Amino acid sequence: METIGYEERESARLDATFAALADPTRRAILARLATGEATVTELAAPFRMSQPAISKHLRVLERAGLVTQARDAQRRPRRLAAAPLRTAVAWLENYRRYWEESYQRLDTLLDELTAAEAGDNSAGRS
Repeated sequence: METIGYEERESARLDATFAALADPTRRAILARLATGEATVTELAAPFRMSQPAISKHLRVLERAGLVTQARDAQRRPRRLAAAPLRTAVAWLENYRRYWEESYQRLDTLLDELTAAEAGDNSAGRS
């Protein structure tokens, strides 16, 4: 059996994180869990869907490592596990820098064009 390399595992984790975040219901669940732990019943309350449907969303979030389940007597509250989000943010950071540099180049070009246009207008008035 071939083992998966570190980069492939990281890529698979990132894929799972983005797949989990692709659904608005799952993003809403994560937003709710960011305020504190909650049971399936509590998580299902604001949605027009059944508890089993919410449980399916939770399983996707759990597989992605974004949610953990605790045990408190008969309660089984879910908690946010934000580490995979940190990895996703770090990956996205590279693209933020790319766009920032692109915008800086565009700003420089616009400044040059504005300066050239101002120079042409003042030369035409003399």
